[in-house]
Amino acid sequence: MHLRAYLYLIIATLCWGGNAVVGKLAVGHVSPMMLTFWRWFFAVIIITAISIPYLKRDWPLVKKNWPLLALLGIVGYTLFNVLLYSAVHYTTAINVVIEQAGIPFLIFLANFILFRIKVSLAQILGFSLTLVGVALTASHGDLATLLSLSVNFGDGLMLIAVVAYTVYTILLRWRPPIDWRTLMAVPAFFALLASLPLVIWEQARSASQWPDASGWAAALYTAIFASLVAQILYIKGIEHIGANRAGLFINLVPVFGTLLSVAIIGEDLQLFHILALALALGGIAIAEKGKPAA
Repeated sequence: MHLRAYLYLIIATLCWGGNAVVGKLAVGHVSPMMLTFWRWFFAVIIITAISIPYLKRDWPLVKKNWPLLALLGIVGYTLFNVLLYSAVHYTTAINVVIEQAGIPFLIFLANFILFRIKVSLAQILGFSLTLVGVALTASHGDLATLLSLSVNFGDGLMLIAVVAYTVYTILLRWRPPIDWRTLMAVPAFFALLASLPLVIWEQARSASQWPDASGWAAALYTAIFASLVAQILYIKGIEHIGANRAGLFINLVPVFGTLLSVAIIGEDLQLFHILALALALGGIAIAEKGKPAA
């Protein structure tokens, strides 16, 4: 049993479930690109403060692998969150968190196609259930809209974000043998750099909004919990049980996010949301129980 890994991943997904809710609460208090910038500004300060000895020790490997570390930060940290914070302007927080359940399916698919990682029939069934749940959410309970490619703009942005985070998770396969603090600090720095031109672009469109008190609170939550705590625990979870099995726990993001959205924001819980959650939970249970022997 990998109880410690399971605990890491549960806490990480709780923090990520809160990320979409905070992003929704931040609407009208800070613009998406500005929120992303300040999120990584604070995160870089915090993680660097506790990482200096490890950064010095790992510096030769950092210099050798900086393109990969930069890509991790740009794709997994900046692109994913810019899309998420933009998506909640057009769709509900519940939809955003449930659509993240598509990440494990794409991780599974990419690992199978690229690396021929062994999978079981139970895992295929579990991931398929998850995919149906995501489709149900993206189509707002009407799967026929997918056939006509009629999907809410916000839901479309979130589906692109799902692909971005899948790429990030797969790229972690090639992470250099550096301390987890270094693995957080360097990509976070590149995430901050990548957010700068986005803020400038947002400002040029006269769409930029400087954070008010609620906006600053949102930035601090995302920096501490959604960035540092969640990312670190997710990385450590992958180290213990691998990307395929760790990715399954992302299915808990919609569970926590839905509960928080209803309790904090007061969003309406629709029947298709309940069905999608049931499919996500059923998928994680079937796939985890039916994982192939190592």
